[in-house]
Amino acid sequence: MTERRRIDRIRDRCGALPAANLEFPFGEEAAVYKVGGKMFALVTVDGEPGHVTVKADPDDVVALQAQYRSVRPGHHMNKRHWVTVDLVDDDAAHLAVELVEDSHRLVASALSRPIRLELGIETP
Repeated sequence: MTERRRIDRIRDRCGALPAANLEFPFGEEAAVYKVGGKMFALVTVDGEPGHVTVKADPDDVVALQAQYRSVRPGHHMNKRHWVTVDLVDDDAAHLAVELVEDSHRLVASALSRPIRLELGIETP
C-alpha cells in the first residue's frame, strides 16, 4: 500500500467513528479528529511516510514505543498521553487503525454521560 493509501485509510477510519468531527485548526496539512470537542487523532494530510498522533493510556505509551519501531512520543503533544505512529509500512498502518479506535474510546469515555448520550455514543 502506498503512503497516500495509508493516510487515506487512517482518515477514513477516523471519520467513520461515532460522533467524529473533522477540523483543520492548524492549517490544511493537519487533519484533527474530535469527539465531543476533544481531539482523539491528528493525521498528516500529505507527506512521506505520513503519521498519526493519538491519545493512549499512559501505562501503554512506553510499552508501545518499546514494542514498535514506528511508534514514538507524541509529536508536539504531552508525551505521557500521546504517541505518534509513522506510517512507514502496512503493519504500522494496521497498528495505527487500532490505536485510533482505542484513542476514540479513551477520549469518548472521559466525556460526561450527558454529552455521550447527546452524541449517541452511550445508551440511556
